[in-house]
Amino acid sequence: MSPTDTSEKGLETLIMRHMTGTDGLKSGAATSVAEAAPNGNGNGWFAGSASAYDREFAVDTEHLFAFLAATQSEEYAKLGIGDYKDKSGMARQKFLARLQGEITRRGVIDVLRNGIKHGALSFDLFYGTPSPENAKAVARHAANRFSITRQLHYSREETKRALDLCAFINGLPIATFELKNSLTKQTVEDAVEQYKRDRDPRETLFQFGRCVVHFAVDDHEVAMCTALKGAKGMAKDSWFLPFNQGWNDGAGNPPNPAGIKTDYLWKRILTPARLTEILENYAQIVEEVSEKTGKKKQVQIFPRYHQLDVVRQLLADAQAHGAGKRYLIQHSAGSGKSNSIAWLAHQLIGLRKDGAEVFDSIIVITDRRLLDRQIRETIKGFAQVGSIIGAVKDGAGVSKTEQLSKFLKDGKKIIISTVQTFPFVLDSIGEEHRGKKFAIIIDEAHSSQGGRTAAAMSMALFAGGAEQDEESTEDKINRIIESRKLVPNASYFAFTATPKNKTLEIFGIAYPVGGEVKHRPFHGYTMKQAIQEGFILDVLKNYTPVESYYRLAKTVEGDPEYDVKRARKKLRRYVESHSKAIRDKAEIMVDHFLEQVIGQNKVGGQARAMVVTGSIQRALQYFFAFREYLEEIKSPYKPIVAFSGEPDYKGEKVSEAKLNGFPSNDIADRIQEDPYRFLICADKFQTGYDEPLLHTMYVDKALSGIKAVQTLSRLNRAHPKKHDVFVLDFQNDTETIDKSFADYYRTTILSKETDANKLHTLKAELDKYQVYSPERVAELVDLYLAGSDRDKLDPILDACVAVYVSDLDEDGQVDFKGKAKAFTRTYDFLATILPYGVKEWEKLSIFLNFLIPKLPAPIDEDLAKGILEAIDMDSYRAEKKATMAIALPDADAEIEPVPTSGGGSKPEPEMDRLSNIVKSFNDQFGGLFADTKRMEKRITDEIPKRVSADRAYQNAKKNSDRQNARIEHDKALKRVITALFTDDAQLFKQFQDNESFRHWLTDTMFGMTYEN
Repeated sequence: MSPTDTSEKGLETLIMRHMTGTDGLKSGAATSVAEAAPNGNGNGWFAGSASAYDREFAVDTEHLFAFLAATQSEEYAKLGIGDYKDKSGMARQKFLARLQGEITRRGVIDVLRNGIKHGALSFDLFYGTPSPENAKAVARHAANRFSITRQLHYSREETKRALDLCAFINGLPIATFELKNSLTKQTVEDAVEQYKRDRDPRETLFQFGRCVVHFAVDDHEVAMCTALKGAKGMAKDSWFLPFNQGWNDGAGNPPNPAGIKTDYLWKRILTPARLTEILENYAQIVEEVSEKTGKKKQVQIFPRYHQLDVVRQLLADAQAHGAGKRYLIQHSAGSGKSNSIAWLAHQLIGLRKDGAEVFDSIIVITDRRLLDRQIRETIKGFAQVGSIIGAVKDGAGVSKTEQLSKFLKDGKKIIISTVQTFPFVLDSIGEEHRGKKFAIIIDEAHSSQGGRTAAAMSMALFAGGAEQDEESTEDKINRIIESRKLVPNASYFAFTATPKNKTLEIFGIAYPVGGEVKHRPFHGYTMKQAIQEGFILDVLKNYTPVESYYRLAKTVEGDPEYDVKRARKKLRRYVESHSKAIRDKAEIMVDHFLEQVIGQNKVGGQARAMVVTGSIQRALQYFFAFREYLEEIKSPYKPIVAFSGEPDYKGEKVSEAKLNGFPSNDIADRIQEDPYRFLICADKFQTGYDEPLLHTMYVDKALSGIKAVQTLSRLNRAHPKKHDVFVLDFQNDTETIDKSFADYYRTTILSKETDANKLHTLKAELDKYQVYSPERVAELVDLYLAGSDRDKLDPILDACVAVYVSDLDEDGQVDFKGKAKAFTRTYDFLATILPYGVKEWEKLSIFLNFLIPKLPAPIDEDLAKGILEAIDMDSYRAEKKATMAIALPDADAEIEPVPTSGGGSKPEPEMDRLSNIVKSFNDQFGGLFADTKRMEKRITDEIPKRVSADRAYQNAKKNSDRQNARIEHDKALKRVITALFTDDAQLFKQFQDNESFRHWLTDTMFGMTYEN
């Protein structure tokens, strides 16, 4: 017995034997499935012969002509290829030349789908998936010849060059393969390099559109490329993408107990049925038009593994269960959501169950113009766009409701609408659409698609429009309750990279764990996997916090008292927006960009930067500071500012167009052009903005949670010349950013469902204040549902407001209003998903939604008023800290459900003298130590290590509660600081004499050491 072949030849043999039942080494082409798989082990593939390959025209002529002769014998006979008259082979050459010309012009995908005309003759070159009841179509489809050839000598010039494998359909090449085996110390990367280095796209087989895809394969991973760009100098332009299943929420493939890790490629993806499906519904050549230059370029698309996987799973589940289910798809930025949505929308059209269509119409909700265009471009390859798609738009000459009604009557299968207009579009659609079934695809689903928006959608589409005569209040309440729910004749497909708790609870899959019901996405492609596979960049790999140091001076006589907390906030805001601070920070940003970004030739010298600010006024300050400094240093670059509206700045109304010198709509295009390199933003371009040239972000705005993820993720878009990104953050600490991203790095799970019984508790707590009575609630709801005028409602509400003001003290007012808001917020959400309705909750929700806006805010005296007039900026210094890579936890994240608590009491002000407030502020943020780097190392590394090693503290952490552990910690810290006296007298002095510093250091050290 010979030993196992561990070379790439062994991998070739393994693949050939599975697909064809032979090792593919015999010469001559098989002419029947039986001959192709004599051992009965083949899987629908013929073993092709390298000698049958025509290098000039890049086709397997034996399988091509065998297919034509078997399926279109009369037309084929007219070609005269096998005729004795064609001794010179001219008829054959003419036909092959015609075929090659059409493939060059249209691409092999279109030729397979639509065939070719040759003189007066027409030929089909592929028969697609048939309807099972159509026997003729089934027979034709079975006549397709899927063949795979081993060691294909493809080159016209260098005849010894050979591909490991090449797959054909009816003689036309579909996919090429270069194989490597890690046991011989070669990997998929070597296969990729072989394509880039040795496979010249001037060869017919490798020309654009000639093959659908090129696979680089080893026993661990698969990579694919749809267009080889060039050899030698241009080799790097060939873009190979991973085609892996993913493992542990990251890159790669899972262990395979039944074979090698990559056998899914030939066992599940490249079966005749699946390959047919890909050619019919996914693979295509699309034309991309640059909005900036108007230039057109063709791009060949082959689906990535997770795109195939999610669309197939969604279609199978929707077909099995029909309309009425909800699906959450958590796909990271860089996952190709636009194509996934377009492919899903197109295939949902033809989805059938028991001979009937599962959905009458597909409604896509998106705010992205790109997605509208991409859906049209995708559908264009499969059907007539005009007859399939309708987009609800502003400025169409008719109302949105009329547009939608017309689209439905005209039989438009895909209707595209924006999130903002969708509820209004559907608002007055009535009874005529009640019996229809809908698939609603939501692009970037968040909580706005739940609650009231979902209710408007449901009420308009499914509940019937007109109110019934002689309806009682109870009938109307029941109808409202029903209209809030996600009803059975619609399926929701919600795509998002960052699901919130509401999104998970509405659209996620519920599953029990212990005593809780958790929710998870139906399908995932994680941020972790997208980063590891190179589809997006890691925006936290080069994160640099900037510490600001200030010194303020008291400028008034005497020593007035102010509220400490409010004063600190005002002082921080004052300092950060002070003209000196803005100018200093602007210089830091510009100098960094010119030296470290442009100077290092980032993104091939085309890098751009975004400046994220906390307000329009701050953005304007930065815009002028940038402009002035760039002019002073004679830089050729300019900034662009982005904000909404026409605010006042230094007594003058300003606008984007006025300051930038071009219309607002041009900002996204202009930032791609010189001299513009800095985009300074105030709440614009921080979500949904894809600009691969963005390399650096300067953050001067507090960020956390989803906002932090969405904002910093503007940098993550890949570009062939972009290898890293950089964040310089003036406002946030690494802990906040780490915590924000951790929830979305891997799969996000809802830890438990929202407890509906909390609404009973909230209602009881609201009732006890007696601001309203059940009779007043019932009276107002009756009047409202009967359509009464405002003058009938307001007296009821005003009487309740009078009770709120006169009978409740400040704490009571804060508690009541907070709990009222919590009740309406929670009920709006729960009413969408609860299987039952509670009339009393609905009535109270209606009542409180009218009452809350009328409740005056508690009188809240500003006890820090006037402090800014009493101080002045003495000094300012911003210092960059060490650049770091923030490592996110490699685990699924659990987020908490919608909070059901509310209320509370008004916090007591903490008063102190101005001199103390200024001193405390300076003590904490001023330059306490001459050698800040040395002190930072002591505080972040040396001191916590020493404190953690203290025996008494360790003992207390193990055997006592938090309070006693804190006591021992404080003692341990004192011992450590005292021990450092001889080495660092300045630190000892600050700890002994500076109470603010001592409190801060004590709290910080305890936080760093207690959980460790």
